[in-house]
Amino acid sequence: MASNYHHSSSFIFLLLSLHFLSKLATANSHITDRNALEIIIGGGESSNDYSPAPSPRPEDCPPPPPPEPEHCPPPPPPPPPPPQFSSPLIEKVYPVIKKFQNLVEHDPKKILKTWVGTDICAEDKYIGLECAKFPGTNDLALASIQFNQFNLGGKQLRLDNFLNKLEEVTIFHANSNNFVGSVPEVGNLKYLFELDLSNNKLSGEFPSSVLKATNLTFLDLRFNSFSGCVPPQVFNLNLDVLFINHNNLVQRLPENLGSITALYLTFANNRFTGPIPESIGDIKSLQEVLFLNNKLTGCLPYQIGKLNQATVFDVEFNQLTGPIPYSFGCLDKMEQLNLARNKFYGTIPEIVCELSALKNVSLSFNYFTQVGPKCRDLIKKKILDVRMNCILDLPYQRTPWECAKFFMRKQKCPNSKSFFNMPCDKAPHRIKPEQEKLDGQASPPVSYRALNPNRIRNL
Repeated sequence: MASNYHHSSSFIFLLLSLHFLSKLATANSHITDRNALEIIIGGGESSNDYSPAPSPRPEDCPPPPPPEPEHCPPPPPPPPPPPQFSSPLIEKVYPVIKKFQNLVEHDPKKILKTWVGTDICAEDKYIGLECAKFPGTNDLALASIQFNQFNLGGKQLRLDNFLNKLEEVTIFHANSNNFVGSVPEVGNLKYLFELDLSNNKLSGEFPSSVLKATNLTFLDLRFNSFSGCVPPQVFNLNLDVLFINHNNLVQRLPENLGSITALYLTFANNRFTGPIPESIGDIKSLQEVLFLNNKLTGCLPYQIGKLNQATVFDVEFNQLTGPIPYSFGCLDKMEQLNLARNKFYGTIPEIVCELSALKNVSLSFNYFTQVGPKCRDLIKKKILDVRMNCILDLPYQRTPWECAKFFMRKQKCPNSKSFFNMPCDKAPHRIKPEQEKLDGQASPPVSYRALNPNRIRNL
């Protein structure tokens, strides 16, 4: 009886507990403590119960870690300040200089290592460039290029987009480098007075673009590979210096040769043909003229005697003929007279040997037949060289057979009477040369500065 009562009581207690739990669930009870629930349902008294372990209390949980900071990239560096230039003219030419610098592949003297920064006018930087104040302003401009003997090189080292972009330049000297190609238009360089492109590797036709550089006074194109003809207009330029020797120029000397105002003319080592024009006597200030090693023919015009300022006259290694005009006796300042290795003949005028400034006269390898006492005196002094002529009483002459063979051909010059014309107040001597045997040889000809490929202008 007691046992049934006990089971009935337990069953009633269980129903009440379930009812109580359902009331808690429907009433949205805030009971969350699992220990209270275990007490109600009688759990927790034995370690064999399968009820879950109690949850930790909130105060026992560690705080959540703080959020990691975002990794932002560092701020970009501030932009560099704009380049500073000493004048607007320098700013304009600066990219031209840098573009040229990039073309240089060979710089044996390390010149371009000084080309740093933007101050191209600094004394210790940009060697080869020189600045000056532009006329009428206080602005600096690139006034001068001095590249002489720098030996700069590069496969694309050209003057295009360099020389023609230097609008304020007055002097461009680039002797002894390795520029290739041709000469660009320079008509826009209205301040250009001196242009030296000698001893480079320039080629093509003669650069007629120089005709537009109307202020040029110095033009040096020697030791290149220019070919063809020299435009006659070149001789109308107001040049002091014209050096075009050691090229491949082929033409007759132009009749307007005398229109030039040059002090120095160097046509040597080309292939010029024909006679020397009579107009050469119009170049009143001419001091040096070099025609050696060409293919000139004909007789010397007496008008050469008008060149009373000339100190050098050289026509060696041509095919010129005839006697020496007596007018050469008017060349009082003549120091170097070279007529060697031509076909000159006749008597050597005594009036020529009287010139007091003579230092070297070479008449060797011609067909001269007579020489007077004054000339023989120069032979003794080794000033006059008459080797390999037809002066039979002197040593080191041609054989009689060679001389006879030459004179068997009729020798004639047009207007032969002009050889006695005197453009000065001297009278030609017509005396019979004495026959006296003299030994000795003239000293070898000096080498002219214009014929040196590495010559730097020093006139």
